[in-house]
Amino acid sequence: MNMSEFSNAVALSSHTLRYYEKIGLLKDIHRNSSGHRVYTPKDLAWIGFVKRLKDTAMPLEDILEYAKLREAGSISVMQRQALLERHKANLQEHIEQQKMHLSALEDKIDLYKNGKVL
Repeated sequence: MNMSEFSNAVALSSHTLRYYEKIGLLKDIHRNSSGHRVYTPKDLAWIGFVKRLKDTAMPLEDILEYAKLREAGSISVMQRQALLERHKANLQEHIEQQKMHLSALEDKIDLYKNGKVL
């Protein structure tokens, strides 16, 4: 698929995709005879995973580290697992904090509903 199709499929701008290529997050993008980028289903799956990591607030630096380890192949499986486990722990901590914030908001809303706050 071409840049426009890929951009629409992954919901990222072509500018972002070119940036990801520049910093090494997207590698080995094939080009057709006209020199235009041609993306594969493998690229689609990879960017889907990158977006998921970003959506869970993984820093770009860590995503780049994961990409570097991924490129190293099976020798880096344990390192990739460790990186993802660290991120999972951070994400779980963040979720717990958000649950506490939600509970505090619900308590405040209940005060208003019950006429306890003027």
